[in-house]
Amino acid sequence: MQRIIQLRRVFTQWLEEILAAVSSVSVRTKILGIVMALTITLGLGVTLQVRTVMTETLIAELDNTGHSVARDLAMRSVTLLAASDGRALTALLLETLRNHPDTRYAFVFDANAGVVAHTFTDGVPAELLALTPTRPPFHEAHLHYENYEGQIHDFIQPIAQGASAFVRLGMGESRVQQIIDSTTRRMLLTTFYVAIAGVLAATLLTWLLTRPILDLVTTTNRVRQGDLTARAPHWTDDEIGTLANAFNGMIGELETSQQAVIEKEAARSHLLSRLIEAQEEERKRIARDLHDDVGQALTSALVGIKMLEQSVPGPAAAAKIEALRRVINETLTSVRLLSRQLRPSALDDLGLAAALERYISEFTSHYPTLTVDLHCGVTQRLPATVEISLYRIIQEAMTNVARHSGASTLSVLVTQREGRIQAIIEDDGHGFDVNSARRAGSSVGLHSMIERSELSGGKLDVESNADGTTVYVEIPL
Repeated sequence: MQRIIQLRRVFTQWLEEILAAVSSVSVRTKILGIVMALTITLGLGVTLQVRTVMTETLIAELDNTGHSVARDLAMRSVTLLAASDGRALTALLLETLRNHPDTRYAFVFDANAGVVAHTFTDGVPAELLALTPTRPPFHEAHLHYENYEGQIHDFIQPIAQGASAFVRLGMGESRVQQIIDSTTRRMLLTTFYVAIAGVLAATLLTWLLTRPILDLVTTTNRVRQGDLTARAPHWTDDEIGTLANAFNGMIGELETSQQAVIEKEAARSHLLSRLIEAQEEERKRIARDLHDDVGQALTSALVGIKMLEQSVPGPAAAAKIEALRRVINETLTSVRLLSRQLRPSALDDLGLAAALERYISEFTSHYPTLTVDLHCGVTQRLPATVEISLYRIIQEAMTNVARHSGASTLSVLVTQREGRIQAIIEDDGHGFDVNSARRAGSSVGLHSMIERSELSGGKLDVESNADGTTVYVEIPL
């Protein structure tokens, strides 16, 4: 039982390997293989069948001819044998040998079992005489044997009814076999020519079938790469042609849809860009108002408190005035910090590098447990849109690190090369699932950073794991 199960498993595995090998070849190879297999199988089958039928027919015809010639020879030998005319009897045998190409020999036995005439030049061979019946046959007989010429059909025919004399006639199959072999070769050659014609026809057929399919594959690859102007050529009006038309229609619909999406995306990007610009302008106005109006008012309040301190003596009043001065100083510091966060004046006046240094100084004072390392390789002013976008991206990334990552160190690297500016913000926090955050849309800061980089024509990538998070930003100049 185990042996049967093992054999079945081996057979199943072998069958699966064959099916896998067959399924992996191209359609053209499959069609050519089928045509070749059918042509060769049909040709060899027909050739074998014809050879078998020809062999049976020609051998049967040879036997019929041998019996007929042996009877005729026996009838014509009666008179000559009675007259003991051995010469005429030999001439009769030789004439029979000439008239029938399949005849190999003939000889006559008299009533005393002696050879009175034959067609051999050196006498009847002893091995042939050994095949002679021990007693005279009273009926015709037929036996087969093989010699150097091949199969020999030996016919024994009594010369007269009840007489002891008889004729032996030998006919060979060599000529018949030559005819059969020649016919077989011709049929095999015909099979070969038919196979070649079948391969050529199958090649043309497979070209007609697979060329439109290959064109569809090429068109599909072009569409997959984003070329929606590609169209599959219409070769025929059959099912493949219908498929090509349907495929082209689908591409047309996709092109229309993509154009609509592009237009909507362009409008969205333009609107978002205007919103960000308006937001920055509003931040700039509020920051200026905070710095100028509120800051000056608080400064004036400090001056008034100073004058009040000089005009109202006494320790109790001095303590209250000092407390009021401290509150106003803290408020003034907060207002100025808020003003810089809304729109750092250093970004407009000195550029990105100075603004980042100022921001990181304030950032570390607000988050003393987080060590920040800044390396900024920007030595010249950048376009205003690039500076503000990159500054806001770095600001948002650092804020996210301080609030959510639990990191102890933060590194900011800004470099400029080959017409592009790059920034890398890296921390050693516990990280997060970037894909889940993007799908959920819960991280407003991450979405804002991506939007700003794309609006500037750049790209932003985030890599995060248990060892920390790294933000890569690249914006063209």
